[in-house]
Amino acid sequence: CIDGLQGFPDAIKTVFPETRIQLCIIHQIRNTMKYIAYKDSKAFMKDLKRVYGAESEEIAFRNLEAMKDSWKKYRAVVENWQMKWENLSTYFSYGAQIRRLIYTTNTLEGFNRQLRKVTKNKAVFPNDEALRKTLYLTTRDITEKWSMPYRDWGETYGQFIIEFGDRASIA
Repeated sequence: CIDGLQGFPDAIKTVFPETRIQLCIIHQIRNTMKYIAYKDSKAFMKDLKRVYGAESEEIAFRNLEAMKDSWKKYRAVVENWQMKWENLSTYFSYGAQIRRLIYTTNTLEGFNRQLRKVTKNKAVFPNDEALRKTLYLTTRDITEKWSMPYRDWGETYGQFIIEFGDRASIA
């Protein structure tokens, strides 16, 4: 899952050619809602949830098409979803457990925010090794706080093994 930075999908595919790109749904929603008038936002979000929360890609796309008709005044916003549909709908090809895990980048963003906080507070690192050590120790501290296991991890991991085979091994 990526947050829509230009060139990122191509860079990822260059290094990992089998990668399936999924744009972050949360970022897409946030960007979308910037263009929706407050008085329309609740109803628009209700319809939009029928798209990203649908049971299948076919139902989701049909709901998106319906939005194009019912929200003519926001046609450009709906067309933006259609234009990005290939990378917004990737998660529909997975089971519910994997979907819940990959549709947003929030966990990764929180992790990166904590790393930035540490590196921003120290204006200069004497050398690259000092920076590496700081990032390593910070990563260790952050991950030690991850005491709660991912809900239904066994089932989710099983779906990863079925979907990706040896690419999903923990070793």
